[in-house]
Amino acid sequence: MALSYEFSIGSVRAKENSLFGKTDIEQLLCCRNVDELCQLLRDKGYGTSDTFDGLSEEHTEKTWAYLKSIAPDFSIFDPFLILNDVHNFKVVLKGTMSARDYYKNLLISPSTVEHKAMIHAVEHRDMRALPEWMQKPAEKAYELLAHSGDAKASDAVLDKAVMEEMLAEAQKIKSAFLREYISTSVFYNNVKIAVRAARTGADKNYLESALCETEGFDRDKIITAAVKGSDALTDALAKIGSYGCRSAVEAYKESPAAFERFVDDRLITLAKESCKRASEGAEPLLGYYLGTEAEKKTLHILYSGIKTKTDQDIIRERLREIYG
Repeated sequence: MALSYEFSIGSVRAKENSLFGKTDIEQLLCCRNVDELCQLLRDKGYGTSDTFDGLSEEHTEKTWAYLKSIAPDFSIFDPFLILNDVHNFKVVLKGTMSARDYYKNLLISPSTVEHKAMIHAVEHRDMRALPEWMQKPAEKAYELLAHSGDAKASDAVLDKAVMEEMLAEAQKIKSAFLREYISTSVFYNNVKIAVRAARTGADKNYLESALCETEGFDRDKIITAAVKGSDALTDALAKIGSYGCRSAVEAYKESPAAFERFVDDRLITLAKESCKRASEGAEPLLGYYLGTEAEKKTLHILYSGIKTKTDQDIIRERLREIYG
């Protein structure tokens, strides 16, 4: 029998109770070492592995298996899965160029392109096995890395292509939330690229190859400002009224880390406001998925801080908003 969103939403609402809340995060923050952190995660049912990376991978696999089992239309996750496709292509391309076989351990799932097909596409330089949107950018990225060794330029071509495809995929799905979420995500990906480019002195050609068109982002104006340097770019970004960009600029002036935290918090807050109240459609499923991703990022911050014996207050400042 075909799954219904009514069933799926009921399942997701119950599943949300397993997401960590603020009390759980505070308890995890008190762990004295990584072994203690892993034990507490196991006690809370996060997984069974002996290592943090193993626990994270195990939980990710379980999350995707669960979503596949209850989603009436799994294609609602395509705007996120294609990010895995691009990650995998980069991994295979760089691994093949450097003649290092270990790259296969870095491939991630799920994706819309099977790992074998991705490997074949690169090793035989035959991009026809890839989705149509990816074929030309993949060929160009291959060419750039093979002839110039410029990994940054190669990555930029692929990153721009996937942002454009995320916007296109979001338009196909009947979810106003997803369109807003993806637009916001792409907007801030553009901003991050421009900020890094201005800081490192990247030229106009790089920016044109890396930044994509999206609503509320005056690409030409931002490129002109970024080429002039960080101060000019900051001034240009501060004049953008949408997406909370003025607040993002203030966070960036505080520190790049504060800017990253602002963006992550804005995105998960958008998901909480739109998806937790939704009673029909794909939003509750999308919200749960994004909640697991926010939780994963928070746990990685905790793990890194505990591993390096960072002060609790400093770790707490780095933590992101969570969905639970």
